[in-house]
Amino acid sequence: MTAAADLLVTNAEVHTLADLDDVREAFAVRDGEIVRLGNTYEIEFLEGVETDVIDCGGRVVLPGFVDAHTHLEQLGQHLVHADLSDADSADDCLERLERVAERHPDREWILGFGYDESAWDDPEAGRLTRDQLDAVSDTRPVAALRVDLHTVSLNAVALEKLGDDLPVADLEFEGGEPTGIAVEDAAEAVRREITADREAMTEVLEAATAHAVERGVTGVHDKVRGSTAPRVYREMAAAGELPLRVRIDYWSDHLESLVDVGLGTNDGGSFVETGAIKSFSDGSIGSRTAKLREPYADIGSAGDGDIDGDRDGSDSENHTERENATGQWVVDPDELAGLVERADGTGYQLSIHAIGDEAVEETLSALERTADPGGARHRIEHLELATDEQLERMADAGIVASMQPNFHRWADDGGLYDRRLGEDRRRRTNRFRRVLEAGIPLAFGSDCMPLDPLLGVHHAVNAPTEVQRLSVTEALRAYTAGAAYAGFDEDRLGTLEVGKRADFVVLEDSPWERTDRIAAIDVATTVVDGTVVYDG
Repeated sequence: MTAAADLLVTNAEVHTLADLDDVREAFAVRDGEIVRLGNTYEIEFLEGVETDVIDCGGRVVLPGFVDAHTHLEQLGQHLVHADLSDADSADDCLERLERVAERHPDREWILGFGYDESAWDDPEAGRLTRDQLDAVSDTRPVAALRVDLHTVSLNAVALEKLGDDLPVADLEFEGGEPTGIAVEDAAEAVRREITADREAMTEVLEAATAHAVERGVTGVHDKVRGSTAPRVYREMAAAGELPLRVRIDYWSDHLESLVDVGLGTNDGGSFVETGAIKSFSDGSIGSRTAKLREPYADIGSAGDGDIDGDRDGSDSENHTERENATGQWVVDPDELAGLVERADGTGYQLSIHAIGDEAVEETLSALERTADPGGARHRIEHLELATDEQLERMADAGIVASMQPNFHRWADDGGLYDRRLGEDRRRRTNRFRRVLEAGIPLAFGSDCMPLDPLLGVHHAVNAPTEVQRLSVTEALRAYTAGAAYAGFDEDRLGTLEVGKRADFVVLEDSPWERTDRIAAIDVATTVVDGTVVYDG
């Protein structure tokens, strides 16, 4: 006699995504695993006295979203501190920071996360400066992190507090004085300073993971800088309080420690596992630090600040590499190549940030030299300006493209990409269609800008140019099966099939029927390992 199921999902439009057109009506779950797919009538035979039933009332059911590129600590900080992500002006940002300062007078730092000056009512206003943040407080350090995390704006107290920890080469100056804008290594120094302790980290990760499952996310590949978050994730999992699966991609400065303790890629349990070694080649387009073959289109234009100007008004001999018109290296190519050789040689997957075409070239060249890049499933994160020739080489090497479709928010006519890159290069950013046509494994993530898979799917389906667009099914598979493959999890996650884990999401509407408003579709229910973790 067949044992009863723990959970039945019935009266649904179940898109398994195992095949492009595989649609079922119901499935059964036992011990967190899908044990049968079919129609409601036959699945109901597995109902027992203790079986839970989710009657979907005709709603769409999909595999749970796996976000292949997140920063959950930063997301949690958005939720716990000042969220600047939808601010429409500098004044709006300052008001939000002031409100947080008033509500939390005991906090040492006044923090805000996610501002994006390119989306303000006046997109030429420029990034937040020391003088503006001094108005928030002249006694407590204030830091506002830009949406890409490659720029941090500081008040005078914060600049003084961090002092020599901020590399001068990554600080902007005007008239010989710091503007309060810090990029790359200086921004990283700020991020290290404000990293939460274990108690605070628990608060921000609880907030971030709850936010994620509300948006249908059942697994994340989290890019982790410090050691506190991994410990907290494991504590949450041990206590049964982690509502989703976490694959930890460790920053490259963890490599030797991981080797020493014998913790390798794919090691761990069903909810927390070790992923890749994360590194950088360049910065970001928004901060003009992505490394390009040709100069930025708007260097020196009005309203852009002193990006390529002198620190103290003197001649060009004072220019630094950061002020190069083609961007900058965050990690020198030779240093990156050495890291790739060391990490690959000790059996680790690599996950390398590369945005500009020059950065993609150096990153790809390093990964191509590894022993078995296809078997290791090394990843290039972002891949915004890859050439056709680079894509063909990626396909030949089996390198995964880990991309963020929500970045198309900056790709419209007259948007940030237009201003930074010009129209021709803007049209060549994030060419998802071309990536799939080249035969490259494609994984979608959000980079928490913001964390919202349906928003990303919307942008992939409705991208500005044809080579950037995917069908609804293709976009959903990149956020499910593709992301699972990037994490070596295709045998247990990413599609709804017998033998796979019961990670799924129920939507209030069909993205196939609402292609013009996919981002507006609500999540009704999120289930991880057969357990409801969000019920809307």
